[in-house]
Amino acid sequence: MRVLVIGGGGREHALVWKIAQSPRVTKVFCAPGNPGIATLAECVPIPAGNIPDLLTFARDQSIDLTVVGPEAPLADGIADTFRQARLRIFGPGQMAARIETSKVFAKDLMRRRGIPTPSAETFTDVTPALEYLRNHTIPVVIKADGLAQGKGVVVATTLDEAKTAVTDLLEQKVLGESGSTIMIEEFVAGDELSVMALTDGNTVLPLLASRDYKRIFDHDQGPNTGGMGSFAPVTSVDSIMMERITNEILQPTVDALSSLGSPYRGLLYAGIMLTSNGPKALECNARFGDPETQVVLPLLKTDLVDLLDAVVAHQLDSISEIEWHEGAAVCVVLASGGYPARPDIGKNIHGVSEAGNLDDVTVFHAGTTMSDEELTTAGGRVLGVMARGSDHGTARAKAYEAVEKISFEGMQHRNDIYHEGVKP
Repeated sequence: MRVLVIGGGGREHALVWKIAQSPRVTKVFCAPGNPGIATLAECVPIPAGNIPDLLTFARDQSIDLTVVGPEAPLADGIADTFRQARLRIFGPGQMAARIETSKVFAKDLMRRRGIPTPSAETFTDVTPALEYLRNHTIPVVIKADGLAQGKGVVVATTLDEAKTAVTDLLEQKVLGESGSTIMIEEFVAGDELSVMALTDGNTVLPLLASRDYKRIFDHDQGPNTGGMGSFAPVTSVDSIMMERITNEILQPTVDALSSLGSPYRGLLYAGIMLTSNGPKALECNARFGDPETQVVLPLLKTDLVDLLDAVVAHQLDSISEIEWHEGAAVCVVLASGGYPARPDIGKNIHGVSEAGNLDDVTVFHAGTTMSDEELTTAGGRVLGVMARGSDHGTARAKAYEAVEKISFEGMQHRNDIYHEGVKP
């Protein structure tokens, strides 16, 4: 098979890394890719959002399977365009992708179907939103309706924080159109986790549960980011709990989209809180999580291409079970100075090869580029340092040993990824 992966971040590096291991694959392309991906695949200088050129490339190169990494091309209908051209693609169509592109749509869908989720109200004007806050219990969660690269959620622990978040979104337009509609959501406590599931629109096959760390600083301080680290598996999620999550959240969501004429074919990501009243869906995304993919795929024993192919062929029910490696994986994200507000890019990166040469360590590139033959920072999240071990503690120690070998000006990372007693 000839496979095209669309995107150029850490998630796409992990996808390419795993796809390239399949004996079924003869050639992997990635558009646009990054310097780390370039060691495994042929990088093509086509932006992930340039659907016409991606379509032409897939046709010209006789691509057998296209795998979409980021959410923006899915929101723009790349899967529909490829399918209309009779090209095989892994990813939901534009209408099904609304489960991520509109938090209001997702919330309404879940409420109508009785899927457990925190209560919420929707606002487009700042005055009624502030009035609602004055009569609402704090803490509260403020969410931008549209895509915001993981930065559209504020967990406000004081009324002033909540007011500022609402004003920033609706009045100051800090996220543009993505924040022109907001949700004010009930805060629910518990253990938060991510569950990614493959689905062909009928069958739902969950992957290992993982957990990510969204805030920039240790002990969950500072603003939300796209994710500062992750680990898998989540030991509190046993087979009984996973079955409950599948039956109460994942399968009903897929069935609801199909009933609307928007069958979901691809990877459905559910952000879930395990509350004292059971699992509740906080959000749904229409693609592999980042950085959760960087810890789930290294533990996958089954050929990923077999799974992706079964989804595209509407034959996921032919996969009886997914096999996993023993042990655990931990990923620590290295971010640019100034991230998430104003990432300081263009800094030379040192020590990546030394880190990657350690046993059981893989360094996934997220925001990197080559400048004057030097590896340099090119984004907010720069690298994801992943290590596998016989248990979480061993994997964590290996990951941080590798982190110590990497440096660039302004580098920041959390020190408490899978730290005992510190919950993400």
